[in-house]
Amino acid sequence: MRKVLDFMSIETAAPKSRGLEQKWKVLISVMFGIFMIILDATVVNIAFPTLRREFGASLADAQWVLSIYVLSLGITTPVSGFLADRFGIKRVYLLGLGLFTLGSLLCGLAPSLGLLIAARALQGFGGGIAQPLGPAQLFRAFPPKEQGRALGIFGIALVVAPALGPILGGWLVDLNIWRAIFFINVPIGILGVFLGSRFLLDYRVERRPRFDPLGLITAMAGFGSVLYAASIAENDGWTGSTTLMFLGFGVLMLIVHTLIELYVAKEPMMNLRLFAHPTFLNAALVGYIATVALFGAEFLMPIYLQAFRGRTALDTGIILLGVAATSALATPTAGRLYDKIGPRLIMVTGFIVLCINTWQLALIQSTTPISYIVFLLALRGLAVGLTLQTSYVTALGSIPLDMLPRGSSLLNSTRFVVQAVAVASLATILVSTLSADIKAQQQTMQEQTIASTTPFGVCETPGVASQDNLPPGMEASLKSMPPQAAQAAKANVLAMLNKTCDESMKGFEASYRITFYASIGALILSAFLPGWPAKWGGRGSTEMPLPPMEE
Repeated sequence: MRKVLDFMSIETAAPKSRGLEQKWKVLISVMFGIFMIILDATVVNIAFPTLRREFGASLADAQWVLSIYVLSLGITTPVSGFLADRFGIKRVYLLGLGLFTLGSLLCGLAPSLGLLIAARALQGFGGGIAQPLGPAQLFRAFPPKEQGRALGIFGIALVVAPALGPILGGWLVDLNIWRAIFFINVPIGILGVFLGSRFLLDYRVERRPRFDPLGLITAMAGFGSVLYAASIAENDGWTGSTTLMFLGFGVLMLIVHTLIELYVAKEPMMNLRLFAHPTFLNAALVGYIATVALFGAEFLMPIYLQAFRGRTALDTGIILLGVAATSALATPTAGRLYDKIGPRLIMVTGFIVLCINTWQLALIQSTTPISYIVFLLALRGLAVGLTLQTSYVTALGSIPLDMLPRGSSLLNSTRFVVQAVAVASLATILVSTLSADIKAQQQTMQEQTIASTTPFGVCETPGVASQDNLPPGMEASLKSMPPQAAQAAKANVLAMLNKTCDESMKGFEASYRITFYASIGALILSAFLPGWPAKWGGRGSTEMPLPPMEE
């Protein structure tokens, strides 16, 4: 006999109080925790050169500070939905947030690189559990006619946090208090746990789902291996033996995982049959591309501004605020429109803007005015605000309420993989235009720049004349040479820098053109989503029946 898991919505046992409605308390609680988790990723990226100097670590060793976080997120995110169904969504969410906060404290106290890496793993573990469960809480707290609005407001955290990270990180690094990057999470996390314990709703399961050990093992191995391969591909290349080994093993494990979940497991840990619903699948696909657009721009643009235009980490963060500002305006607006007209027109409009904007970014040069860059980033933020969270709401809006933890876990885990692979691929494309001699010289310059606190840009450095734009430490080396030899060496260095600049601009053009073609594909797919001009019945009008599970 087949049974369907029956979830009961139970509010925390507390009498109705005056003031803010319960649903808004839930929204505030969730935004606190998720904002902190997302912020941390970009904050640490900015501080990466400082961490290398602090611990005297090689690039390969220090890279684990970034890789282990992504790896832990990728391993735990797929299982968060199952854990929520098994132990209760509120309890698991608060556990994840608490572990993230504890990991942040240990990161700030870490006396060595090894302990910092271990603490970052704990951070990622907690974040991977908590992040997919926040939106699922909102769908329960808000009525169907307000869910787009709620997820739109919640989306502000998703788009503002990555943009504020570089500013906060750059500021703290400039003040030489890099440990505060982690310590700042502690009071926020404690407050998030406190608010969540008081205001979040609790959903208990009548019958606990069965444990799926094969699904758990293959998911963790598959997602973890692919994410690790993507994290080292930027340095080792996609054809490197280690990259290929982990990528091949990860893909194999994901194939095995798919077969187990579809044909073996009686109660799959990840319900892959959700992808059989056209609206869920379509919304997921366009969401992947919107994710690439957001994080791809945040990956490429800081490199352009810092490595080639000589801007500091703090300056770069301020310039990138253009994305956050317009996204923060567009995301809640898109949420309100979603409740009224559905996702189709919103998504089509957003991807039209994204296509135009990506083509414009593909044409930037080493002399493009920074003011024009800010305008392009603001335009990109508008497009991302219309598409990123709308696709997420549309996908989750097409499944029953009691499948929300599993659906959110599935979307987040696959988005992590798409984001990591896309960013690593863009990095590969970016350097593919460089000749062998330029790559070797660039590696040397990168090491010199990391060892120095002096800003330097390959194409320009603000306040430095073009004929004097030399890598850190080069001027001192030239002074130790005879005048004629120094002049010849300086001319060779400047020629090399000009060549590096020209070749790199071709790399940026190629990278952005790839995302341009992907945006066109998303534009076509978004036209098949529900909504105006067709009749829109709101959340649940495209809901799929809950797939039965074996008893």
